Amino acid sequence: MRLTLSSEHVRNTIFTNEEGQVVYKTDTPFKLGSRTTTISKITPNIEENDMRDQFAIMAAIEWHAIASSIFRFGGEEFHAKEFIPSSGIRRRSRTFTGPDGRSYKWKLEFLTVVLYLNDGSEPKTEVARYQRRSLGIVGKKHDPYLDVFSEGEGILDTLILTFIYVEKLRMDKERNAHRAGAAGGNT
Repeated sequence: MRLTLSSEHVRNTIFTNEEGQVVYKTDTPFKLGSRTTTISKITPNIEENDMRDQFAIMAAIEWHAIASSIFRFGGEEFHAKEFIPSSGIRRRSRTFTGPDGRSYKWKLEFLTVVLYLNDGSEPKTEVARYQRRSLGIVGKKHDPYLDVFSEGEGILDTLILTFIYVEKLRMDKERNAHRAGAAGGNT
């Protein structure tokens, strides 16, 4: 399954499936202090003559710079440091337990994030992979997209929730690296 994003800014984007149907959308209004991303999911429209998409709030992420961010979904609240803790020597991985009881690991690479089944198998089973927008300079032009393989389809809501979190973290690290490089170049 391929979900195309309307923007690389995962906190304010629309996810569409291969047929162009909106499946999820995220919204993060600007405000001073902690911001909250609301993740909505398409729901069946029960109105007979109404063709508009209807959405239900699936989850929310309350972002904190110093304290642990907070996930709200399924009627519960989880702190990021317990729900999706960092791991690895450079702390570039995040693990979580899916609703299926299996362990998953997001690897935050420099330009992308990849989700693997965290069961110790080799080679690792890839569950999802994010591809950033390509302007077509090298390779084919395309919008950003998230490929979700068969292993991830049963945990799609949790996969989307955790993807938004880890991709935002990866983008922050990339932005900080660019700033550090720019600051170092000005000496």
